Amino acid sequence: MHKCPECKSSKTWRDGIRYVQGRRVQRYLCRSCGHRFSESIVKSNISSQTSELLHSSSDLTKQMVRGGQTTFKEGLDGSSLSCGEDIRPQISKPQYITTAGKDLNSLLHYSSDCRICAPETKVAKNLVKVKTRTEIAQREGTQDTKGKIIEYLWHMKKQGYAESTITRRIKLLKILSKRGGNLLDPESIKLVIAQQESWSQTTKEHAVTAYTSFIKIFNIEWNPPKYLRVRKLPFIPTEAEVKSLIYGCNKKTCAFLKLLEETGIRSGESWQLQWTDFNFENRIVTITPEKGSNPRALPISNELISMLKAFQNKSSKVFNGSIRHFRRNYRRQRKKVAQKLQNPRINHITFHTFRHFKATMEYHRTKDIIHVKQILGHKSINSTMLYTQLVNFKENDYHVKVANNVKEACEFVKSGFRYVTGEYTDGGKIFRKPK
Repeated sequence: MHKCPECKSSKTWRDGIRYVQGRRVQRYLCRSCGHRFSESIVKSNISSQTSELLHSSSDLTKQMVRGGQTTFKEGLDGSSLSCGEDIRPQISKPQYITTAGKDLNSLLHYSSDCRICAPETKVAKNLVKVKTRTEIAQREGTQDTKGKIIEYLWHMKKQGYAESTITRRIKLLKILSKRGGNLLDPESIKLVIAQQESWSQTTKEHAVTAYTSFIKIFNIEWNPPKYLRVRKLPFIPTEAEVKSLIYGCNKKTCAFLKLLEETGIRSGESWQLQWTDFNFENRIVTITPEKGSNPRALPISNELISMLKAFQNKSSKVFNGSIRHFRRNYRRQRKKVAQKLQNPRINHITFHTFRHFKATMEYHRTKDIIHVKQILGHKSINSTMLYTQLVNFKENDYHVKVANNVKEACEFVKSGFRYVTGEYTDGGKIFRKPK
């Protein structure tokens, strides 16, 4: 067991290997104070010589250091050499030392802040005084803290928390720990949260909620800070921007985004869909809700059905793999589309933006807030009322078409156009929809 030369703690981690004169020297990191040090190899220099000191009958070469002259004298008869003693010669008077003792005394006297990690001939060159870094130790965290986080993770799984909630809370706890917070010290966490100037009030509230839930299972009390969530109006792209993004992605991503655009479902609801949830004959998809919303059956287009069938396989799920990896890949494709079209607004379109887009356009088309509530699966109409504030289109923000017969009118309605007026002398009827 290697102990820290600073705090004498035995809680140390291995911290890499150094190569000095062809030798492998183990580096260590103290988990208590953050001090870094190297494994001492002084014992290798004297091991062959100290063994001879254990026998009183051994004939050792005796040396005396005095102004460059050497003499011989019996020394350390029948006794072992204690490596912990200071056996350096005193300058004021001659000292008689053994050969093994001279090897030790020839080294300079260093403080406890460093460890010897090189042979005697190169010791002055390779010895390094390592500065104590408490912040690094906190950032790397201790094994106890990691164990607490894992214990908390399994607690949430057993309690039936949603996977998205578990992921978000664990991520926040790890960030707080890496940024200097001690998860077992509430005041430390409170300070770290307050120092995150780049975080919004909502993010800070999520961090407080996550930590409150964390310390509850360990019976730790704290006075949580209060951060009021500020609700902002969501970003709503134009229809042209949405279409450009959808058709600028690969086949699988295109189908996924098209599904979000037509139904307004959450990305998590879409990712867990199975092929049995689709009724291609009646063009209906059945949604299993998440986040406590209502189940619903929503219509889909023939175009979307064709996209889905293009990559249908034997798997029971429509979209396989990790949604985190899929989201990362989507961001790369989105960036390419934005660069190609020279439109930075496209980079602000997230998966959830399609839900906001669907709700806004649906309310603009029908002016029926109850209808929008049913499509989104909201249990409270207060959540749906947000989208009534987003409908503010100007007269020149519309596509306008004229239907000359019933068939054309039906096609326009299916495409999202809304009837405006008609009964002109030429018999045409005017339809429009937002750009």
